[in-house]
Amino acid sequence: MSVIEPQIIDSIVKELEIEDIAKASIRQVGAIVRTVEQRTGVEYIHFEMGIPGLPPSEVGVRAECEALESGVASVYPVIDGITGLKEQASRFVKAFLDVDINASGCIPTVGSMQGSFASLMLCSHLSKERDTVLYIDPGFPVQKMQAQVIGVNIASFDIADYRGVLLEEKLEEYFSKGNICAVLYSSPNNPTWMCLNTQELEIIGRLAAKYDVVVIEDLAYMTMDFRRDMSRPFEPPFQPTVAKYTDNYILLMSASKIFSYAGQRIAIACISDKLYNRHYDSLAQRYGIARFGAAFAYVYLYTFSSGVSHSAQYAMQAMLKAACDGEYNFVGDIKEYALRTDRIKEILYRNGFHIVYDKDDEEPVGSGFFFTIGYRDMSGAELLKELLYYGISGIDLSTTGSRRNGIRACSSNIKPHHYDILEERLRLFDMNHK
Repeated sequence: MSVIEPQIIDSIVKELEIEDIAKASIRQVGAIVRTVEQRTGVEYIHFEMGIPGLPPSEVGVRAECEALESGVASVYPVIDGITGLKEQASRFVKAFLDVDINASGCIPTVGSMQGSFASLMLCSHLSKERDTVLYIDPGFPVQKMQAQVIGVNIASFDIADYRGVLLEEKLEEYFSKGNICAVLYSSPNNPTWMCLNTQELEIIGRLAAKYDVVVIEDLAYMTMDFRRDMSRPFEPPFQPTVAKYTDNYILLMSASKIFSYAGQRIAIACISDKLYNRHYDSLAQRYGIARFGAAFAYVYLYTFSSGVSHSAQYAMQAMLKAACDGEYNFVGDIKEYALRTDRIKEILYRNGFHIVYDKDDEEPVGSGFFFTIGYRDMSGAELLKELLYYGISGIDLSTTGSRRNGIRACSSNIKPHHYDILEERLRLFDMNHK
């Protein structure tokens, strides 16, 4: 016996015109779950959405309120960012990554989603021959959708199968074809929480320079590898980054997770000094603007949104400054996610489940925002569908580019009362599937 009658969920899936649960997007799974909750009154364990489960930064809220009260809402923001924000972003990169980037190359975007979209589109327009984006998977599903919207070809491989020196051979295989315009990945990785080590980042950077490929490094979860304390500004250990090994990079730093500021949709695209100032004939011919950084801001961001919300820029400026000044320990705040994930993993293990990506090269994978769940030899689609009957959601790992069976889960929305509910539902699930 399940928690929710299967026919209820099956009928809702049909109503929402979801043909294959294995291909359901994060938003579609969320729609299923919300509808079931409304019709049955049963509260779900929401593993599907990576929504921050902590209060927004008070530093940001206070600064944004002050900016609104000062009247900035009536003034268009500068497209490439207000001066103070750009300066603090440059300082933040130095404080937590130990990388020097000129303030001019630190450009606010409407979340990292817009940052990656603009980066992918720009990189795909640099050369007619370079028409493919390489994704180091598993990854955030929507970033592949962005390439599909743009009309760019997609290539990918599962990083778990090519750790360490194996990564070099795999990248050579792709880069040497001459059709890769950019390579995109996250570290810590969404959804597995694996982290690229310095050897692997050096390989990516060196080969990107050799083959003139732009690296788009998504640092949405920067400093969230809690196996090391990266909370002290301007002191090691720093967030590992490809920026140490190449000049061909764009770093995407989002306020959504590290500052719990997702609702205001602000991030920073940090373009290396060399790439920012590089001129491309293709851009000059297409837009009349040859410089990479200028095209990023004054072509792509201009046509997308004409800039980022003025008040949100002041919030971001204040949060970055407080973090750099040592007045705001944002890493200490978000460590709560690791504590939640550790407790969830204990419940999973007790009830016959396993962590799909349990190794980070030779180490046990760390705990943080995301983790991966498997049950015996069930496919991701089978497990997702069955867990929905037990009031637990997630997304199929296949949508992330994974070659393994299981689902992605997030600990962000777990509240104290959910642990007992999760334990009981997983116990019932295990009992019914033995």
